[in-house]
Amino acid sequence: MSRSSKILPGVLITSALLLTSIGLGTVGAASAPRATATAAHQGHGTAVSTAASPEDPDGDGYIPANPPVTGAAPSTQDPPHRYFHEFQANCSVSHTRPDDPIVYPQQPGKSHDHTFMGNTTTNAGSTTASLSAGGTTCKAPGDLSGYWMPTLYNGDRQILPVGPQVIYYKAGVTDYTSVRPFPKGLRFVVGNPMQTADEFRHHRGFVEGWECGDSYFNTEFPASCPDRADVQLNIRFQAPSCWDGKYLDTPDHKSHMAYPVVRPGTNDNMCPADHPVALPMIEFKMAFPVNGDMSQVRLASGPGHSFHYDFFNAWDDRTLKALVDHCIVGGLQCDARGYDQTHPEAGAALNTDYRLP
Repeated sequence: MSRSSKILPGVLITSALLLTSIGLGTVGAASAPRATATAAHQGHGTAVSTAASPEDPDGDGYIPANPPVTGAAPSTQDPPHRYFHEFQANCSVSHTRPDDPIVYPQQPGKSHDHTFMGNTTTNAGSTTASLSAGGTTCKAPGDLSGYWMPTLYNGDRQILPVGPQVIYYKAGVTDYTSVRPFPKGLRFVVGNPMQTADEFRHHRGFVEGWECGDSYFNTEFPASCPDRADVQLNIRFQAPSCWDGKYLDTPDHKSHMAYPVVRPGTNDNMCPADHPVALPMIEFKMAFPVNGDMSQVRLASGPGHSFHYDFFNAWDDRTLKALVDHCIVGGLQCDARGYDQTHPEAGAALNTDYRLP
């Protein structure tokens, strides 16, 4: 639907799409004002968002890219096979807070509790400008992005990942040479706190589910995990990597992004025609220091199958481009410096301080 064809006020559009995205049906034109509309569900038992991001020019939930990408088409090329085309963003936990600047912008305390990594200033009021002026717990100082997920608890005790966590940036399409950096200010939500266990298991981003020890592909937390120092609770979950080229955010925080599709008659992955721009595929690989009796383990958003996460891009443009070009487009398996130990001759994208040389 074009922007000009929208008839309802932005306030009702935003509320309707958000309610639909979290499984509460639709809101018609005669719905109550959003100040009184509620989303009474586990983890989000507060009113629907009542404020828009300062970056949303008319409060309708759409944040246009400036400039948009025009004339793009999904690549059907099949470059020389390279098993890896990725780099890591190694970022530690910075803080926890019941904020979500994507879903509940400008509304502190309105979300379930989140565990934030990367940018140290991320809160309900965060914008592209505020993140760009902040600090970071990532190894690369140029990565000022915000990464967050629902906080994990064992009973009433927070269980936070310890040390740098692995956030992969990969090629999600066969033509890894077509991947370009994220536009500054792009943001999206991966997964849904209201998804069912079956939806979680069959989500396009599902990799191994919850695992510990020799137990894999769990949609819920295992009842118990080996009580050993080397055992942690882990999850891997992938984000969509195809962008519509038009919006940095949409009312449901997902529609501007899409997962790759299989090119007909091949085994190749490519972006769909309505989301033609190939971006890095983010993959969270999180490790939580908890094992033994897992009967009291839960997420702030609910059971294990409610896992989801958010990404708000605030990378330094030149640093991100250097890593994408060197590691993804270059077909390497890089660490956070952009260095591939199996291809030392390729050098590194960043220096020993994880900065541009």
